[in-house]
Amino acid sequence: MNRVTMAVEANLSETVRMTQIVTSGISAICDPLGALWLPDSGMLVVSDLHLEKSAAFARRGMLLPPYDTALTLKLLASVIDRYRPGCVISLGDSFHDKEGAANLNEGDAERLKDMMKGRDWYWIAGNHDPDRPSGLPGDCAEELYCDGLVFRHEPAADRADAVGEIAGHLHPAARVVRQGKGVRRACFAGDGERLVMPAFGVMTGGLSLKHPALNRLFDQQRLTAHLLGRDRVYSVPFSRLVA
Repeated sequence: MNRVTMAVEANLSETVRMTQIVTSGISAICDPLGALWLPDSGMLVVSDLHLEKSAAFARRGMLLPPYDTALTLKLLASVIDRYRPGCVISLGDSFHDKEGAANLNEGDAERLKDMMKGRDWYWIAGNHDPDRPSGLPGDCAEELYCDGLVFRHEPAADRADAVGEIAGHLHPAARVVRQGKGVRRACFAGDGERLVMPAFGVMTGGLSLKHPALNRLFDQQRLTAHLLGRDRVYSVPFSRLVA
């Protein structure tokens, strides 16, 4: 099942089971669509939307079906409607390049602005979109500190700086074998001190949690992959994952 199919099925599912986790003492809910809900503070966190990715590829001569932005926004609207947050944090790479926000078509731009109405909205700077999104409201920051957590795009290299960190950038994914069949899914990755978010955008790849760039960030004895399923999140210890 590819990322787009899974996302659509999760969006249409009538019954969705969330998974509660704790990061640095703060409780959060992992949603099957890849969003993180912080009920005590009323904040919803998403990462790596990569809006306008197909358009960015088209500008470079690689033509792809131009439907990724509309579908990603549909799923974003779904989780916003599910939780009704007072605040949304987008953890960087919200757009695939610096031109993405300015090149949104009118309908997509209006849909996004409608989601932003009546709530705080923070754009965290990413490596793909280091500047404020053109023509859109909301506040822009390199990092955001709130309620004992720090929200940033790239995970800190030093684990000593990562307590309470919620980050994105690396698009974690994990693979398990069930009944002799391998299953690979995007995932939340956390060890209780820091959490790396899955990419929310429908046209995004994933880096295996077994890759040193990811697993070295965590205490592997406590590291858990929270895999995105159609209507629930499956929590699997790092020791049970396969390459």
